[in-house]
Amino acid sequence: MIKKGMYLLCFLLLTIGVVDAKTITLKEPLTINFEEFKAYAEKFYQTLDDSDLDYNAFEIALKGYVKLQEEEKIEEGSFLTVIDMSVSANKNRFFLIDVKNEKIVHKSIVAHGRNSGGEFAKDFSNKVGSFKSSIGFYKTAETYSGKHGLSLRLDGLEFSNNKARERAIVIHAADYVSTGFIKQNGRLGRSLGCPSLPKKDYSQIVHKIKNGSLLFIYYPQDNYLKNSKLANYVANKEIGINNLLDSQ
Repeated sequence: MIKKGMYLLCFLLLTIGVVDAKTITLKEPLTINFEEFKAYAEKFYQTLDDSDLDYNAFEIALKGYVKLQEEEKIEEGSFLTVIDMSVSANKNRFFLIDVKNEKIVHKSIVAHGRNSGGEFAKDFSNKVGSFKSSIGFYKTAETYSGKHGLSLRLDGLEFSNNKARERAIVIHAADYVSTGFIKQNGRLGRSLGCPSLPKKDYSQIVHKIKNGSLLFIYYPQDNYLKNSKLANYVANKEIGINNLLDSQ
């Protein structure tokens, strides 16, 4: 039986021309090295055809997605969400990507924590009570009804965000995340650290990504980029196709 994640790496191999479909067997000792992954990521990004999505943010997010699919830590065929905190809060920086079909199915503005900055987020923290955003990879969890109505819990997967539950960092909708708020105040509203979304289409988004998909909050912070195992995965290790296969 083929494990979860196999379809993604087989597609990767076929996309970049490393193998022919007929050559993929359960005993084939195939690997994807760094250069091959780069070729795949670049082709994927070109297919998305949206300059609002920064390539560096996308590539790192895809690295984490491939690793966690291989390890069966995220749902098979799930969506990949990328939030780019390096750009203005007044611009679209939330991207919901259908990995299987290589499409951006939704993009929007998204708020950052009030102590991370004004229009631009610059400071990040994993500390309780910091009211700052936390960068890194998250796994979406269960929904619940709270102060802001329908909300989605997040589990931080890295040193930079592993206190997400303790900090009550969740996805929720808010009135201050709107173009109207930007027009009145000159910038988007801010949260207490949560990646808050506009109310428009909010429910549909949450139900797409809940219960085990991957979300990545990006910012080119040197300490994070140097020390994140997920962000550096493909550069440090080859991806073994055989690691994704059950023994027969």
